[in-house]
Amino acid sequence: MAANNRRMSGKKGAQVGSGGQRRKGLEGKGPTPPAEVRKGHKKNRVANAKAKQAVRRPTARGRGGRSTSELVVGRNPVVEALREGVPASMLYVQQFIDNDERVREALQLAAERGGINLMEAPRPELDRMTNGLNHQGLVLQVPPYEYAHPEDLANAAYDAGVDPLIVALDGVTDPRNLGAVVRSVSAFAGHGVVVPERRAAGMTAGAWKTSAGAAARTPVARATNLTRALEAYKKAGIAIVGLAADGEHEIGELAALGGPVVIVVGSEGKGLSRLVGETCDYRVRIPMPGGAESLNAGVAAGIVLYEAARRRA
Repeated sequence: MAANNRRMSGKKGAQVGSGGQRRKGLEGKGPTPPAEVRKGHKKNRVANAKAKQAVRRPTARGRGGRSTSELVVGRNPVVEALREGVPASMLYVQQFIDNDERVREALQLAAERGGINLMEAPRPELDRMTNGLNHQGLVLQVPPYEYAHPEDLANAAYDAGVDPLIVALDGVTDPRNLGAVVRSVSAFAGHGVVVPERRAAGMTAGAWKTSAGAAARTPVARATNLTRALEAYKKAGIAIVGLAADGEHEIGELAALGGPVVIVVGSEGKGLSRLVGETCDYRVRIPMPGGAESLNAGVAAGIVLYEAARRRA
């Protein structure tokens, strides 16, 4: 009977405590991630479906063509690209990623900008996408750049009632130089930049960053053949002015810079190619009392653009 009473008793004896081992379970885990990256959430499923459709969708081509999409890889590069306003269509986030400050900032910037799909992906998938690069769990997809046609730049100027002011790049392969030229063209009210389709820098994430936002308002056109594009400009009555260390004219002496003009800038090492140089109406030099042999494309273009803008003022 005594044993039965013990079984029916509601009293509990001493219990062993957790000793503080469960305290971590009560601590906060930081802000809740966006719905697009929470596995099982409806918005996550929609984002994954859009990502798969984007991969399968063929690339359309405009008058100037489109580049291929580009991937920005790594936590710092992704955050910097988002800060600088580099266009982006998708932010891939590794599953079970360590939620550090850079990851949180990347998610916040992507959410604030809007139009950027967030997709959670396993590490092996990100390894495959980046060919084994150290992506650190963050990969940003930059959409293809929509290039203008060389004719579009001149037409836009004439439609605005002003003479065209265009820069063409011959053999410039550093995207940062392209971005710097785009920034200078924008600063001096130019109408765009022309680049060759091959062996030339394109509008990559690096060019976007260097342009400091100017690429969003200054078009870049791509020419299948730069020499033919320059000849078409000449037939339209636009002067072709090439920069050369041994040019026959100094920039301060050339009146043609005050009218419709295409300024052609070559690479720092080789300058203008032979065919492009022969196509130019004028070859001008920049006086350099300090004795420097050459300037990079971004600096040289900025100097000549300033002189052209001064003459038009």
